[in-house]
Amino acid sequence: MVASTLVGMLCAHLLCFSGMFLLISRRLPGNRMGMDFFAVGNLLLALAYILQLVEGGPAWSLMSVVNHILTLAAPIAYWLGAMRFFGRQVPLWRPLMAFAVVYGIAQLLVQWNAGPAARYAMLAAMATLLFFAMTLTVIYGVRTFAKDLHGEMIFFALLISGICVLNALKFMKIVEGGLDALHMDSRFQMIFYIYMSTLATIVPPSIVWLVLRRLTDSLRNMAARDPMTDLLNRRGLTDAMQLHFNNRHAAPAYLLLLDVDHFKLINDTYGHQAGDEVLCRIADLLRATVRRGDLTGRIGGEEFVAVFLETDGDGVMGLAERLRASVESQAIKVAGAGDLLRCTVTIGISPPFHGAHALDDALRQADTALYRGKAEGRNRIEVAQIPRSISAGATKPALANL
Repeated sequence: MVASTLVGMLCAHLLCFSGMFLLISRRLPGNRMGMDFFAVGNLLLALAYILQLVEGGPAWSLMSVVNHILTLAAPIAYWLGAMRFFGRQVPLWRPLMAFAVVYGIAQLLVQWNAGPAARYAMLAAMATLLFFAMTLTVIYGVRTFAKDLHGEMIFFALLISGICVLNALKFMKIVEGGLDALHMDSRFQMIFYIYMSTLATIVPPSIVWLVLRRLTDSLRNMAARDPMTDLLNRRGLTDAMQLHFNNRHAAPAYLLLLDVDHFKLINDTYGHQAGDEVLCRIADLLRATVRRGDLTGRIGGEEFVAVFLETDGDGVMGLAERLRASVESQAIKVAGAGDLLRCTVTIGISPPFHGAHALDDALRQADTALYRGKAEGRNRIEVAQIPRSISAGATKPALANL
């Protein structure tokens, strides 16, 4: 009686959270983050436990075959939902239908050749392998695709490993004692149902927490980026600089300020859509030029910023020249222009600075150098205050012309 009550409560939890997941997924039309898959997983598991209550115990029937299929299909749906949550576009119903056919045939073969105990042992063994694979996937995700969710993933790994251990113990008990080990009021089954009821209470709110955190991170990322070019905006640059300089051994940084020459003329001649295409192309070239780990941003109009980390003055000059030459050599196809459009940029470079608090000063100094370059003919690189590393090489022809 107690076991039946626990299973009934478990079914109620699963059905309620299935409905909640479905409602949440309806509010996320663009990217449902796997919430519809989680809803299906909860529904499948609830149906499996309902069939178990109706059966009353181990039996050989169509209901029992369906019960076993649903019991294993539910974690598969959760697994696919997790893949959706992390951006993998995987289908749901096709894998589930294929699994249902294959596992249904496997049950028939095992029942006819080894008897009912072997079929229930196969269910426990398959659940053990499935949850073990899920645990390994979660642990792998901590070091790869889910680094930002380190604590949450460890928590899920512990919960899933608990199910894995219980199913492994169930397999051993069936092998040793046959179907008697599956009596609903046995001590082991009571422990199993209590653990599953606990999971049904803890896991769904945890999934909702993950979705809320991902949505919050997405909103924070949107607030930190320029919507047209997807480069960092002023706020995003400041936050990223603070993260970098929180490392006490962080090296000084250099700031590069880039302005598109005669951009107003481009807008007036070809229209604002053409101007936007030019800005997006400049943003692409900027991203392609900087190194991994450097910061890129757009701080307004036709002004772009790059913050170079872990380099010296000579390295900054080399990157700036490569960017200037790349823009000059690119032919941009814009709507409304018969010919390919070519443009140039003027670049100002700040002295090295250390700390996010110095970002405003670095911008001002780079801006002063930038407008000096504009006054001296554009399509140039100007340094606000030449560091020693650059001064030492100022006699080189390539730098002397800059």
